[in-house]
Amino acid sequence: MIRSRTISITVNRKTGDTFDAILNSPPKMIPDAKLTSEGWWSFSTARGKAMLKFKENKSLGILDHMYIDQDSKWDVPMRVISNGDESEVIITLIKPDELTDEQFNERMIEVEQVFANLKKIIELP
Repeated sequence: MIRSRTISITVNRKTGDTFDAILNSPPKMIPDAKLTSEGWWSFSTARGKAMLKFKENKSLGILDHMYIDQDSKWDVPMRVISNGDESEVIITLIKPDELTDEQFNERMIEVEQVFANLKKIIELP
């Protein structure tokens, strides 16, 4: 069975604002993030160079993205769901074949930290 992990956060912002904040978050979270002409965010990580590309549909709350680094390639489903004046942000991460279970566990800790930082950025006035 393939391992996966779903992470969800509640954000104190309306859905459209949350969606836009996530879409524009890479340069706020990653100092050297640069957007290429092909729509990829390119930046450095502890593991070397990485790239991120959103496949978004705002009306449906879809912010799926592809993340590629030197060790792995991830297709990440992400949804922004309205909850009154708040939003629920949900991602599901499926372990790439090239990662061991231990590496996947390490990545999940990192993703939880990224998600906590993302929540702070989204909720900034």
